[in-house]
Amino acid sequence: MLNDQALDTIFRTARSQNGWQPKPVGEDQIRAIYDLMKMGPTSANCSPARILFLRTPEAKERLVPALLSSNVEKVRTAPVVAIIGHDLKFYDSLAKLFPHNLSARNWFAGDANKAVADGTAFRNATLQGAYLMIAARALGLDCGPLSGFDPAKVDAEFFAGTDVRTNFVTGIGYGDPSKVMARNPRLEFDEACKFL
Repeated sequence: MLNDQALDTIFRTARSQNGWQPKPVGEDQIRAIYDLMKMGPTSANCSPARILFLRTPEAKERLVPALLSSNVEKVRTAPVVAIIGHDLKFYDSLAKLFPHNLSARNWFAGDANKAVADGTAFRNATLQGAYLMIAARALGLDCGPLSGFDPAKVDAEFFAGTDVRTNFVTGIGYGDPSKVMARNPRLEFDEACKFL
């Protein structure tokens, strides 16, 4: 069981960041985040997340036209911005990722299975995006997830000609504590959960 300090770092005192300290995040740190997040479970180990890590000002500027104005500065100042996408043809990797059942591709491939495949891709890439944020926090970094953008514009700019579609975006770096808002309330157990 993790101790309270670890639980605080990952969940209880961790905050979504709105501003960033001008401290760099290295490629080795990003690779370490991925090496942790990839171990999180997905359906049939399908691992549909495809992630672009924008590290240069030029790469981040390509994202700006798709953003709500309130997110522009967050993206420009984040040391790294991750675009978490989902590969609609994730099932082409199942022979590698789920080798004990070589017929698993047939569960998703083809027009008749498109709705199942699309839902599986989106759902599991969302999970993987959450694993990415937890891994970043566990490794001493902060995240600033955002959904205030036009996904079609992001797809056109970054994923044109591919089967990858945008899910969400998050900044990664060292948060500026002065830009963090007061913590908002959360639902209590009985407001959100039931035992059956």
